[in-house]
Amino acid sequence: MDKDLENLKELSQEKLAENKKYFQKLKKRTPKRLDLIVQEIHEEEFERTDCLNCGNCCKTTSPMFTYKDIERISKHLKMKVADFVSQYLRIDEDDFHVLKTSPCPFLDLNDNSCFIYDVRPKACAEYPHTNRKKFIQLANLTIKNTEICPATYRIVEELKKKLPIS
Repeated sequence: MDKDLENLKELSQEKLAENKKYFQKLKKRTPKRLDLIVQEIHEEEFERTDCLNCGNCCKTTSPMFTYKDIERISKHLKMKVADFVSQYLRIDEDDFHVLKTSPCPFLDLNDNSCFIYDVRPKACAEYPHTNRKKFIQLANLTIKNTEICPATYRIVEELKKKLPIS
C-alpha cells in the first residue's frame, strides 16, 4: 500500500480550506501557462508513482461510464449492453452511469490490476485528470481527488509551491 494513503484523508482535510482558497484565487487570475506547469508536475509525479501500489481510486470510487465505454466494455466481455448495464451499473444522482459496487468489480485486489484495462472507461484512463487542458475547470474535482489519490495530493502541493498566489 502507498505509504501516503494511510493519512491521506486527514492530510487532504487539513488542506481543504487552503486548497479551496488557492483554486478560487487561481480561477480569478489564471496564468496562461498553468496547463504547462501542471502537465510538468503531473509527468514528474507519475515518473515516481506506480498506481498498482495503491489502487485507491478503483477501491473507493466509480468512474462515469459513457455510452461508448459501455458498448466497448460489453463487447469485450461478450455481453449484451443491457446485461452489462443491469449487472454492473446504476444511475447516480447526477444522471450518470456509475458502478453499483466498490471496489470496482474489474479490479484484481491481489495486485491492483484491471481485468478490462485495455478497454477501461475513458474516465479511468484520464484519472486523476491532472494532465488535462483547461485544468482550472477541474479545480473542484482535483480538490476532491486529493482525498483519494496520493499523487493528486502531491501534485496540488507542488503546484502551490511552483505557483504561489498571495
